[in-house]
Amino acid sequence: MKIAVLGLGFMGSTHARAWLQIPGAELAAVAGRDPHRLSGDFTGIQGNLGGPGEKLDFSAVAKYTSAEDALLDPAVEAVDICLPTHLHERIALLALAAGKHVLVEKPMALDGPAADRMIAAAQRHGRVLMAAQVVRFVPPYRAAADILRSGRLGPVRAAIFRRRCAAPAWGAWLTDPAQSGGGVFDLLIHDIDFCLHVFGAPDAVTASGYEDLPHGVDWILAQFWYPSVGAVAISGGWHHPAAYPFAMEFTIVADRGTLEFDSAGAPLAEYGADGRQRALDVPDADGYRAELEYFLNCATRGEQPLECPPEDSAAAVRLAHIMLESRQRNGEKIACNL
Repeated sequence: MKIAVLGLGFMGSTHARAWLQIPGAELAAVAGRDPHRLSGDFTGIQGNLGGPGEKLDFSAVAKYTSAEDALLDPAVEAVDICLPTHLHERIALLALAAGKHVLVEKPMALDGPAADRMIAAAQRHGRVLMAAQVVRFVPPYRAAADILRSGRLGPVRAAIFRRRCAAPAWGAWLTDPAQSGGGVFDLLIHDIDFCLHVFGAPDAVTASGYEDLPHGVDWILAQFWYPSVGAVAISGGWHHPAAYPFAMEFTIVADRGTLEFDSAGAPLAEYGADGRQRALDVPDADGYRAELEYFLNCATRGEQPLECPPEDSAAAVRLAHIMLESRQRNGEKIACNL
């Protein structure tokens, strides 16, 4: 299948590198405004997890300075949208109408109605639409989800998910809420989606925190209220610009054991109710490549992405807005009607 990557920032470059390595995929086109990146030169790119730090071989790749021109290329069968969030809906609708399958970076859209319109367009045109919620494919998170769904540890009683980084200095659009939704929305959408993935939709949300975007701070502590789980919390956001390191972690407490992971140096482990610690065998796989391969398989077969359905991604967008509304209302408990 011939793929076009639209947008060549950190995420676009990361996806482009992965597409060049995936059997059955051909990186047929790229779209961006920077001539160095259009040539495949990403040596100076920045991002939470670093960048390719290398020159990619775009010698056989069609190059466009307009996303619209790239998605209309008749050779392109699917597009990978890595543009600023406020552009997701418009470009996705154009691509779907042009008969292309669509992978769109998270967050899927700036609001729930926009995400719904994207889903309706994919259904109307008979194309595959998937949001790139990569945490579903990151090995420690994927392994934890499998363990929880197996029931081996019994009912979950509490969980906390934390994700934080410096305010981004590599893209001015990210610090503009009208374009990105803000740091909490853009960053913690991963953990919101993972909670939907393993626990379903909560009954209600409470949240508190602080926002000072000019100084690089956008922080939240949210609790999701489930009738069968004592407490599920999500915390983190932007912690001042430049120097603060990226990290993600979780602790999930169940009747027969606790699962814990910390990207800063603690691999996924299980702490059993018997008092023993067990290291878990988690494959050393690239989550970005895994999500792209999954999308490719779905698009090639014309199958809906049941492991990462766009309806869940739309629900995550709505849930993020409820979190932010509760924070704005000083922790008011808000019912979730997703």
